[in-house]
Amino acid sequence: MIATEVVIEIPFHDVDLMAVAWHGHYVKYLEIARCALLDKIDYNYMQMKKSGYVWPVVDLHLRYIQPLRFQQKIKVTAEVIEWENRFKINYLIEDLATGKRLTKAHTIQVAIDLNNNEMCYESPAILYHKLGLSL
Repeated sequence: MIATEVVIEIPFHDVDLMAVAWHGHYVKYLEIARCALLDKIDYNYMQMKKSGYVWPVVDLHLRYIQPLRFQQKIKVTAEVIEWENRFKINYLIEDLATGKRLTKAHTIQVAIDLNNNEMCYESPAILYHKLGLSL
């Protein structure tokens, strides 16, 4: 399916006294990868809004395997795995130098129709179009 990768160096302002990234910052790293993925399909947040839908994250799951450390370069991969009734993206955070798996995660987003603020139980046609798929 559709995937993208971003490289991030863990900055000083994201770590604690032990030079380990605070667990809450992992969500920021996922968001950076998700935005790169959405840019790749030309359907980032402003395009979503213009299409008449917003796509809030309704579920987030993180599996911390190894800590991220100050100045470590990581590769965050984001991959679309579901799109029919919800938009599910899997993530993998790996050490850039070794390829060692550090974190696994996924997010689930659902479409909200801006005309009536109601959740869509099926993904709207615009998502299929942006993914290069037909209904």
